[in-house]
Amino acid sequence: MFKPISAAIALAISLSITTPLLAKNAPVALEPSMAQQQAAIWASRLLPRMHYRAVPLDDAMSAEMFKRLLESYDAEHWFFTDADVKSFEKYKYSLDDAISEQDLSAAFEIFKLYQKRVEERTQFARNLIKKPFDYTINERYEFDRESASWAKSSKELDDIWRKRIKNDALRLTLAGKDHAAISSTLDKRYKEFLTRINELDGDDVFSIFLNAYSTSIEPHTNYLSPRASENFDMQMRLSLDGIGALLQRDGDYTMISSIVKGGPADRQGELKDFDRVVAVAQGDGEFVDVVGWRVDDVVALIRGKRNTVVRLEVISADQSVAGKSHIVQITRDKVKLEEQAAKKRVIEYTEAGRTHKIGVIELPAFYLDFAARARGEADARSSTRDVSILINELKAENVESLVIDLRNNGGGSLSEATELTGLFIDKGPVVQVRNSQGRVDVYDDPNAGVLWSGPMSVLVNRASASASEIFAAAIQDYGRGLILGETTFGKGTVQQIVELDRVSNSKNGPLGELKMTIQQFFRVNGGSTQHRGVVPDIAFPTTIDPKEFGESSYENALPYTEIEAARFIRTNAVKTLDVATLSKRFNARAVQDQEYRYLLEDLAERQKASSEKSVSLLLSERKTERDELESKRQARLKARQAAGAKHAEEITGELDDGLDASERRLDDRKKREALEEAAKNHDPYLDQAARIMGDVVALIDPKTRSALLAQANTK
Repeated sequence: MFKPISAAIALAISLSITTPLLAKNAPVALEPSMAQQQAAIWASRLLPRMHYRAVPLDDAMSAEMFKRLLESYDAEHWFFTDADVKSFEKYKYSLDDAISEQDLSAAFEIFKLYQKRVEERTQFARNLIKKPFDYTINERYEFDRESASWAKSSKELDDIWRKRIKNDALRLTLAGKDHAAISSTLDKRYKEFLTRINELDGDDVFSIFLNAYSTSIEPHTNYLSPRASENFDMQMRLSLDGIGALLQRDGDYTMISSIVKGGPADRQGELKDFDRVVAVAQGDGEFVDVVGWRVDDVVALIRGKRNTVVRLEVISADQSVAGKSHIVQITRDKVKLEEQAAKKRVIEYTEAGRTHKIGVIELPAFYLDFAARARGEADARSSTRDVSILINELKAENVESLVIDLRNNGGGSLSEATELTGLFIDKGPVVQVRNSQGRVDVYDDPNAGVLWSGPMSVLVNRASASASEIFAAAIQDYGRGLILGETTFGKGTVQQIVELDRVSNSKNGPLGELKMTIQQFFRVNGGSTQHRGVVPDIAFPTTIDPKEFGESSYENALPYTEIEAARFIRTNAVKTLDVATLSKRFNARAVQDQEYRYLLEDLAERQKASSEKSVSLLLSERKTERDELESKRQARLKARQAAGAKHAEEITGELDDGLDASERRLDDRKKREALEEAAKNHDPYLDQAARIMGDVVALIDPKTRSALLAQANTK
């Protein structure tokens, strides 16, 4: 009846659009079925009774459903007019009755008008692109219309669409296409968009309606249609091949919300978080324009058989939607357990005459081989077991401190988060979990002793969520180590899958599943990771606006709240540190790092691009903007190459005099290539985290430092 759901996959789903997959080549049935009406009834029974936030299905809920239903179809206000919306207002307070009375015709009526408006708009667009545009007229295109009013008339929509289509054509003009190619590309784009809308069937319409209900309660609660349930199960089994990236909607574009560590995109290295995908090609085939596509359709296009090539045309995150695109080629593969496993490295540097060795453990997920654990295998693969092995290896290398890198770690096994915390604290509570009835369970580390007692820190970012937040919060609450980086995602809830077929004993066909929030996490100090996330002790520049990404970006997310603190004994290791001095040193040193300065520049550009709501439709202005960005990019590339060459020359000068000229040139070239590759892959945040830990060790008095490191590195 109930399926447990891992926090990592719950986050992955919550970060993506929850609309169902399209039914390709299926007959379009635009009337509600008996199975759908039954699924709605069961959802209305289960959600108010079992959900962590008990919200009745009443007129207030109906009004919220009505708003979200319109947003599901036309969030940017491209299709409906003000008159259309007013014609629907008769349903504003009756959608709750529609479920209880098993009359879902309102949802289908709204969709049918949407379908009609899409047909009208696409026909308007296809007619307009037959003639070239005049790009010397000084006007702007407003591409962000979430806060815009509904158009008062079709004539007003015509002008809005004229500018949208003109912008589409201008972007292709900047890419070097002539009018014939632009007209052909855009005609195909609008035609395919209409085709995809016409392929939506009754299951899709119902899913959109029931998700308007479920997400009105709380953002991580969703209805999964039978097709979507099958797709979800495939994700749970990790049986899909792809590039290893999470996607989400960003206006008309599909945006990379995060790259899966160890996956094909991560290994290839060119695709970055928040890049926008504008077209997809299979191998050497033609590109398919995906601007305006649903996320699920873009995902389906990017997925494919292992060892096949997919090419993505993307606009970089640091550019506006008017920016220049580039091509990223990735070979599809599975994201293997080995690639998601913990990895280690040592960062060694010399400062003020002292050499520091900092151990780094990168943990992409809190994983556990549940089947092997159930069989009682002592060596069952788990994040805690792997990290333990790596810590002992780092001890053998005599590292003086540790950085646990949890950036982009979306969570995973709760038990693993608890056990991993136990490697760094003696014993005691790690996290508290409260259910909808108010009962609180405490998850403890029952094992006395620690594996690493030396200085440590946890590096996090906005995409660190769920189990990552539990671990970071426990380390912070115990005063065991420093938290470095950005404020985390803020997802402090637990979801569970309910199979509607089993609870209903339905004979009307498959009903699908409900994913609902049933519990909330609390820190041992009584606070919550929900909504607020874990706030770092030393903050790094924020890579994305919290208003755009994270739990606080959801208007109806569960609020922050507190319960009674658990009984635990703080180690107070952090309390003895002068965090203010560490922060001052970090800020003074970071600005001397060229790659860190580049990062700050990129963040400023990204913030500027994300704050823009419109773009110029002057060809001259757009060319100037594009050329300035390209000039800056080239200048940065030359600076990196020059820095690599300078270092290579310094190293080459120290070569043994016995090398002949050809050997010297070969050695020089290899060193130069390695340095350039290192510069390209330089991680300024990790480097600064390591140097902060070097400061921690340096600030401890010598006698205490020797005793501390001797104890920490005890084999």
